[in-house]
Amino acid sequence: MDTHSSGHGTDAPHPARMYDYYLGGKDWFAADRDAAEQAMADFPTAPVVARENRAFMRRAVAALAGEHGVRQFLDIGTGLPTEPNLHQIAQREAAECSVVYVDNDPLVIEYADVLMRAAPGRAVSYVEADLRYDALLEEPRVREALDLSRPVALCLVALLHFVEDERDPHALVRGLLDRLAPGSYLVLSHTTDEFAPERARAGEEIYGRNGIPYRIRSRAEIARFFDGLELLEPGVTTTHAWRPEEPSPHSDRDVSTYAGVARKR
Repeated sequence: MDTHSSGHGTDAPHPARMYDYYLGGKDWFAADRDAAEQAMADFPTAPVVARENRAFMRRAVAALAGEHGVRQFLDIGTGLPTEPNLHQIAQREAAECSVVYVDNDPLVIEYADVLMRAAPGRAVSYVEADLRYDALLEEPRVREALDLSRPVALCLVALLHFVEDERDPHALVRGLLDRLAPGSYLVLSHTTDEFAPERARAGEEIYGRNGIPYRIRSRAEIARFFDGLELLEPGVTTTHAWRPEEPSPHSDRDVSTYAGVARKR
């Protein structure tokens, strides 16, 4: 299995740990802090981006489990445990929900037992891999936890901007969706340069300088991930505008992230 994790030691920054730093967590190292502070110097609302991404994920998962009857979730690019975790949100709506987490960061792997203890049994599983692993859906832990003949919510939250064009992220997503049952869903968020282009370019440069691929995309490029799917209202919009529970104090420029949820016919 090619997990692409060999370069993610504690002396090099990793996006999952930088994300944890933005969220005010404690599971990061000096390299992650330094890279995150560099990014925040040019993009001071990076913590807002992270928080709004998490809030979008919470609302999307609750809607799918509570309103649309989804009982299976595949979360790729899980990141470090941050309560409420996806399985906690889903299982609040329906206790029988099953969740498979997928990530390739060694620190996330180390903390995987936190997720396991939080939901003992087969309801929550963890796989060490990433989006680029072709046989992901054939992994025993995936097959044990998820019935792929039934709908699955594929969650790719704040992940695809770390996939270079050369890897063809649209094809990677389509390849996964093609193997999921009709009635499955795609939950996706992705940063954009449409609201703050100078900040976005600075972010790409800083991540790149730290050895982290980072590809900001336009709304049109992001909307392509949903081609052939049935978008839920309000369609592709900024994270803080996707079914907000209350008005957000932040602007599109602050958030600079598009999101959407769509159903496979």
